Amino acid sequence: MPGVWLQVEPSGAWHVNTEVTDRAAELLDLYLPLQVSPCFVIGQLGQSLDGHIATVSGNSHFVTGEEDILRLHRLRALVDAVVVGVNTVEQDNPRLTVRLVEGDDPVRVVLDPKGRVRADRALFMGGPRTIVIRAGESEGYSGSEGTTAHVEEITLSAGVRGFDPRQVVKTLGELGLCRILVEGGGVTVSHFLEAGVLDRLHVTVAPMLIGSGRRALTLPPVDTLDEALRPACRTFHLGADVLFDLDLRGGSAPSKQAGQEHRKAR
Repeated sequence: MPGVWLQVEPSGAWHVNTEVTDRAAELLDLYLPLQVSPCFVIGQLGQSLDGHIATVSGNSHFVTGEEDILRLHRLRALVDAVVVGVNTVEQDNPRLTVRLVEGDDPVRVVLDPKGRVRADRALFMGGPRTIVIRAGESEGYSGSEGTTAHVEEITLSAGVRGFDPRQVVKTLGELGLCRILVEGGGVTVSHFLEAGVLDRLHVTVAPMLIGSGRRALTLPPVDTLDEALRPACRTFHLGADVLFDLDLRGGSAPSKQAGQEHRKAR
């Protein structure tokens, strides 16, 4: 539209000189802070009201609804790399591609310290560049001829709990992969959160009670609530689900109020 401008600040706050719909404002609020950041690490989880991401057997398709799945694909389109643990690959057999929105597929990264990932997983059947990170003493990935051209291996040292998330982020950054989505599972996201490498965390809560199952987050215990994490938080409604967008770097949650003010401007 002639004469319409959108001003975006480094923080992701935005100003526009015309009216925008509530839905458009929410999309700008949610994705612009990521779009303007040259480097970031964001974790994401979809969980039930009682804090589970899957049943005891591992079934997780799907805890959250279609709008949240769309959000996840948008996140994939915004990042350079998407990181998952080997258990997620074995249990869910994901493709980790951008299919529901426009955008480039991210590099897919599998954390597999013990060399357990099977060669028949969807990640290895062609598609975007795929990196398997394994420990030096583990067996390497071995796929059939014709399925390994897009697969690379990187060796890192690993401890009892697996790889140091800080070393993973550093290694990916050296490969030019600076915008990173840690997609799952709960143990992997928890490790990255505990290590202090996450800049943001998306937690989508679905109106569902699983009862028993795999926990979303598992962090070291704290003695008092004063020690609990209380990051800056914004909420977004995604159909029946609620997304909590957590800023773990302590920045303000700008844009929405400013955007609403500018929606009234002519």
